[in-house]
Amino acid sequence: MIPFNKPYMTKKEILYIEDAIFRGKLSGDGYYSKKCSTFIEEIFNTKKALLTTSCSSALDMAAILLDLKEGDEVIMPSYTFVSTANAVVLRGAVPVFAEIEEDTLNIDPEDIKRKITNKTKAIFPVHYAGVSCDMDRIMNIARKNDLKVVEDAAQGVNSKYKQKYLGTIGDIGCYSFHETKNYVCGEGGAILINNDEELVRRAEIIREKGTDRAKFFRGEVDKYTWVDVGSSYIISDINAAMLWAQFERIEEINEKRKKIYKMYYKGLKKLEVVGKIKLPTIPDCCKSNYHIFYMLLNNEFERNHLMNEMKIHGVETIFHYIPLHISPMGERLGYKKGQLKVTEDLSSRLLRLPMYPGLTDAEINYIIEMIYKYI
Repeated sequence: MIPFNKPYMTKKEILYIEDAIFRGKLSGDGYYSKKCSTFIEEIFNTKKALLTTSCSSALDMAAILLDLKEGDEVIMPSYTFVSTANAVVLRGAVPVFAEIEEDTLNIDPEDIKRKITNKTKAIFPVHYAGVSCDMDRIMNIARKNDLKVVEDAAQGVNSKYKQKYLGTIGDIGCYSFHETKNYVCGEGGAILINNDEELVRRAEIIREKGTDRAKFFRGEVDKYTWVDVGSSYIISDINAAMLWAQFERIEEINEKRKKIYKMYYKGLKKLEVVGKIKLPTIPDCCKSNYHIFYMLLNNEFERNHLMNEMKIHGVETIFHYIPLHISPMGERLGYKKGQLKVTEDLSSRLLRLPMYPGLTDAEINYIIEMIYKYI
C-alpha cells in the first residue's frame, strides 16, 4: 500500500529530543522553542512568532486577540478545515462563508466584498494547498472597510505571495506543524503577530493562561498573576526539538516535494489536454511549498470511482473538505446546499494524491500508470 501521507524524518529528531530532555526544561518556551520562534521571525520576517499546541490554538488565540463577540461576523471560505470556523464560533461570533475561485480554490475577493456588512469585523483567508490567496486585493478590501485580516496559513508554511511569506501579510498569521503538513512535530502550530505591539503583548498573556508569566521570566515583574482571558496554548519543548530538526532542512524538504509535484504534473498533463482532468494552478505571483497535489475530475462519480480503483490497487487517495456550509453544523448556522455552488462543485470532484518526500520515482510512476488505466 502506498499511503497518502508519511511524515518525513531528517534523522536529527531523536537527537534533539534527547537533548531537550537532558536540558531539563520540557514545558514551553525552552531552548528549542526559542530557536524555532527566532527562526520564523528572522527567516519569514515577522514581528513576533509564538509556538502553539496547534494551528487550531493559534486561530483561537487570534479570535481572542480581535475581541470577537456575539453578533460579530467573520468572512472566510466554506472550503476549509473546521478549526477556521470553530475559532470564531467559540467567541460567539458568526462565520460568513464566501465562494472560492476555480483556479486556486482560494477565497474569492469579489465574494468577500459582497458579504461585508456593518457587523463584519475580520477576514480569515485560507491559503489552500500552499498557494496564496490574492492578498493584494484582500488587504485592500480590509483597509477600505477597517477590517482585520487573519491568515490561516496552516498549509502555507514557507510559501510566498510575491516577496512575502504567507502568514506575514495580514495582521495575524497561523501555522500548522501537524504530522500531515510539510514541516512536522506531531502536533504543533504558531501564531505570527506582524505589526501591532499591543497584539504581541496580549498574545503572550493569552498563551500563558491569561497571566503575565512571560514578563516574570524576563524579569520585568517580580511576580505574575491573572490579567486577561487565556488558556494553555504553549507547545512542549520536546515537540519544538523535533520541529527544529525539520527547520534545519526546510529547503531540502521543499525541493523533494517540488520534484514530486512536477513529476505528477508532467505525467498527468496529457489527461488534462484531452479534458479528462484539471490539474492545480500556481499563479506567477506565488511561490508554493507544494503541500498538496490534487486533480479535479469531471464529476463526483468519476472521482469516487477512481478513488476506489486506486485503493484496490494499493494507492491511498483521498478527497478533502466537506464544505462547512453543508455540514450539520453549517446547517445549524442557517446555511443550506446550493448557496455556494462553485465550492460545492469543486469539492465534489477533487482527488488528492499521495504527497510526501519519501515517495520514490517508481511509486510516483505507478500511481500515474494506475490513473491512466482507470481514467
